[in-house]
Amino acid sequence: MKTIYKYSAAMMILIAAQILAGCKVSKDIALPDTSLPKTYRNAPVDSLSVGALPWKSFFEDEELKSLIADALEHNYDLQVAVKNIEAAELAFKQSKLGNVPTVGIQATASTSRPSDNSLNGLSLNQYLGTKHIEDYTIAASLSWEADIWGKIRSQKAAALASFLSTQEARKAVQTRIVSDISKGYYNLLMLDSQLGIARRNVKLNDSTLTIIKLQYSAGQVTTLAVQQAEAQKLTAEGLVPQFEQQIAVQENAISVLSGRLPSPVGRDISLESLSLTEKLSTGMPSELLSRRPDVKRAELELSRANANVGYSKANMYPSLTIGAQGGLDAIKASNWFNIPASLFGVVTGGIAQPLFDKKRLSTLYQVAKVNREASVLQFRQSVLVAYQEVSDALVKLDKLKQQQALATERTATLQQATHNSQQLFKNGLATYLEVITAQGNVLQSELELASIKKARLDATVDLYRSLGGGWN
Repeated sequence: MKTIYKYSAAMMILIAAQILAGCKVSKDIALPDTSLPKTYRNAPVDSLSVGALPWKSFFEDEELKSLIADALEHNYDLQVAVKNIEAAELAFKQSKLGNVPTVGIQATASTSRPSDNSLNGLSLNQYLGTKHIEDYTIAASLSWEADIWGKIRSQKAAALASFLSTQEARKAVQTRIVSDISKGYYNLLMLDSQLGIARRNVKLNDSTLTIIKLQYSAGQVTTLAVQQAEAQKLTAEGLVPQFEQQIAVQENAISVLSGRLPSPVGRDISLESLSLTEKLSTGMPSELLSRRPDVKRAELELSRANANVGYSKANMYPSLTIGAQGGLDAIKASNWFNIPASLFGVVTGGIAQPLFDKKRLSTLYQVAKVNREASVLQFRQSVLVAYQEVSDALVKLDKLKQQQALATERTATLQQATHNSQQLFKNGLATYLEVITAQGNVLQSELELASIKKARLDATVDLYRSLGGGWN
């Protein structure tokens, strides 16, 4: 009868634990309303977004796509991000076992000899006729904590948010790699163009210097003319090693991003022949919430913060632990496996309430709430930054297009002026200063035009990345 009563009490504890397991001691904070407008600043209403395009479809240059694919395969930052995902996945899988009882098995053998003058020694000698006692036990044990206040459930939610956050982190790393490789590639094309401009200008200055030297020999100009022409030529020559250095450094940077030793980077296209997309669709600003990895990470951080608050609050409440142990126990080895006489079993249930540790647990709970409030602010900030980056890229594209049109017209005018000044100079109708000035102006204008076109290409990449493109 007593045995039936004990097992009935244990069952009642289990049933009560299951009923209370649905309790939740803290209320989650919902994702805040971002209140984003329907369109971006100075942008028309558009339902499609280039951010949804895979990077292989967004970029057209095959050499660039090959570089990006190589970097995504060998980049070490991306490989570290993948390892972080694997570690977070293992932690998440482990958290799913939080409701599974802890099971163990133990076998012990012991012998003890009490004092002859002790109560145990006198009792052993009187009733068993021996001066020592042996004990042989083999038992299986089970321990289970009832998730009454959702503590284990909160741990699972936090582990899941961390796991999903590592996936978004990998996406963020990939978008950065795609952006860095493409910008580096465009920078190489710009430097190639500027190197060609510098070399052509060196030849142009060399031709002018030859004519001025002939005029000097004929007494038509002074030494000053020769010196200024030589200085102009040296200025152009000085640009050549400068651009060659920048090209090598940029190639090294692309190589390291690709996880390999510094080496040359192949490119079969010139900056001048590279076409620019005139119109890029942006889609709805609300799409940033689901497409941008950094915004998704901020959202998941709020989920993790909610879970941490729930876990911290649950730690302040009583915990119910149920345990059981059963096996074989005997005072003689020969009777160890005498079944059923050697069988034993124990069922226990206990409730623990923190008392002296309550202040520390309360502080941890308050800190978790403050961290959750901070995560809300960080989410709002991430949305604002995402919207700003798209708006910045749009205005850059618009204004750089205007700058390129003006720079193209100015360069064409200066090129014609340089040609005319040389013809006039050969016929004695222009001074050497006019020729040198025209050559210096056209050099700077051509270099600036190459920089502006490269800036437009960079702005195109920035818009694609800011819209959440590059990770798919």
